[in-house]
Amino acid sequence: MSTNPEFLEVNPLFARPGEATLAPRYTLGDTMMGPDTAFQIVHDEIKLDGISRLNLATFVSTWMDDQARRLYTESFDKNMIDKDEYPQTAAIEDYCWHIIADLWHAPEPRTTIGTSTIGSSEACMLGGLAFKRRWQQARRAAGLSTEKPNLVMSSAVQVCWEKFCNYWDVEMRLVPVTDEHPCLDGHDLADYVDENTIGVVAIMGVTYTGIYEPVQEIAAALDEIQARTGLDVPIHVDAASGGMIAPFLQPDLVWDFRLERVHSISTSAHKYGLVYPGLGWVVWRSPDLLPEDLIFRVSYLGGDMPTLALNFSRPGAQVLLQYYLFLRLGFEGYRMVQQASQDVAMYLSKGIAEHGAFTLVSDGSDIPVFAWRLAEGHTDKWNLFHLSDRLRARGWLVPAYPMPDDLSDRIVQRIVVRNGLSLDLASRLLTAISEETAYLDRLDGPMPVEEHQPGFTH
Repeated sequence: MSTNPEFLEVNPLFARPGEATLAPRYTLGDTMMGPDTAFQIVHDEIKLDGISRLNLATFVSTWMDDQARRLYTESFDKNMIDKDEYPQTAAIEDYCWHIIADLWHAPEPRTTIGTSTIGSSEACMLGGLAFKRRWQQARRAAGLSTEKPNLVMSSAVQVCWEKFCNYWDVEMRLVPVTDEHPCLDGHDLADYVDENTIGVVAIMGVTYTGIYEPVQEIAAALDEIQARTGLDVPIHVDAASGGMIAPFLQPDLVWDFRLERVHSISTSAHKYGLVYPGLGWVVWRSPDLLPEDLIFRVSYLGGDMPTLALNFSRPGAQVLLQYYLFLRLGFEGYRMVQQASQDVAMYLSKGIAEHGAFTLVSDGSDIPVFAWRLAEGHTDKWNLFHLSDRLRARGWLVPAYPMPDDLSDRIVQRIVVRNGLSLDLASRLLTAISEETAYLDRLDGPMPVEEHQPGFTH
């Protein structure tokens, strides 16, 4: 008989110490737990999450190829801020935002300035800070007050801009969306802009509907305001999604640094940049548009390092993944991937439009995102929250939510098509929507409407 302790005791996986008890949730356990047991507990708990590939609520990438995963595992320990220790990773970061500056038609892409960030929310905050600081400097130079800065944007703006205005004491001036003006389009902009306006935010891919705000029209409206009042108001383009779609699918659309009034542009690399979360980029049209006093040069771990991000230590792996994709796909590869996503979006929106129960709000012809609402008079027994719940029970995460202020009584449902959602899966989704709509239409009475929980729309 063997004396090896491994064979002296039967230790079934789910009955071993730690596995047969409730794991601590809000305090540290008194003793250690075996690594396999701890792994199993976490592994099992995340099975309660939704399936990421079927999550049509999120804009964030949920699929990369095997080579990207290998590169990720080789580099997840790299700290992006340690430029002295990881000089090539730092160099690759520079390659990436210069490539993006060129993609967005910066006048001198090799001499402008940009940075990687933790998603586009941080990138937006940097763009907003540059606006505020330049406005403050100009006001002080003219002997004027700097007490009441404001920032103008659509009421359909992403929540990060509300955070920016809150955190940095800037008045948030929201131009309401309406049926006539479903996005910020320059209409009535003069009613919101004054001498304290630090800038205007234009959205390339509104999160509620996926449509582009017409940056060229917004710039033209600001040109007219300047000609009449002398106020020179810059634009930051929040291109979280559209920044990596428009250059490939709508190359003739003028929205970027071809417009002199556009000072800065941000994007989410972990959205249609096709990288795992979280990575963003912000680029300025020219270096003079980023105030020098927002750039820190610090001695850290043996090196002299310029930094202009809000975060300090942050992952370097996603930056390497971005460069991998730039090398692997090139312009034509990105065009093909984004076109495939848009083809799926247009296929789905066509199927929704033909169903009869729904009316399209957008069709996915800008970014591969579209929304719909219930057709007028279709039913009084159920709403889109109920359809969302029915689809969730089948694994599909398709959010329903109210539109922004002035349209907040209107409930819409939205699909975000990302790389990884095939036409085959899309056809199955249309079948599920049709079957669940038919089920709801057969109800004898109305569904309860209490305690609806709108999906997070950003």
